[in-house]
Amino acid sequence: MERKQIAEADFDQTGYSYTLSLISGKYKPIILYCLMEYEPVRFNEMQRYLKKIADKTLSQNLKELEADDLIIRTVYPQIPPKVEYSLTDRGHSLVKVLDGLCEWGIANRK
Repeated sequence: MERKQIAEADFDQTGYSYTLSLISGKYKPIILYCLMEYEPVRFNEMQRYLKKIADKTLSQNLKELEADDLIIRTVYPQIPPKVEYSLTDRGHSLVKVLDGLCEWGIANRK
């Protein structure tokens, strides 16, 4: 059986690579999972859920997820300011993927 040669650029063009680029990192999958379970979520609630995360790190991850149209940031004009995060329709479409990861983890935990 002949073995295919894999070009480096081939993987970068796959749907798998694209999906990983959106949810990769230490906190993005956890943020998405948190929103999937508890949306809408305020910034401080998210910090408590993630435990030891710096404000700047959480803020950066949320901005990236918002730029990728996976979450929406809703600002309420009141004092003190109130900001909530929730999943967009595109973010909700990732729920099956995240659920699959969860199910695999439950079935294969050692």
